[in-house]
Amino acid sequence: MKFLNVLALLLILIGALNWGLWGFFQFDFVAWIANGNTTWLARFIYSVVGLAGVWGLGFLSKCKALCGCCHSKHEGPRGPGGFGSSGDSCKM
Repeated sequence: MKFLNVLALLLILIGALNWGLWGFFQFDFVAWIANGNTTWLARFIYSVVGLAGVWGLGFLSKCKALCGCCHSKHEGPRGPGGFGSSGDSCKM
């Protein structure tokens, strides 16, 4: 399971970088590698990156400590010592 999570994260990063390249430079890296954006290879890469994004939705439930939504009734939203403190009440 850890392997799938790491692989999904890498594919999500590749997809994000590809979108960034497109947004800033109108350069589609996947289409460049696959010799066009409608080839079977490009469609396969886009599909796998999309599936990784769907898999990555499960990461959202595990990022409570990062978004500051873990706290007890008597502490602030980021615990007694602030973000990342050892006193954080969030249990992963």
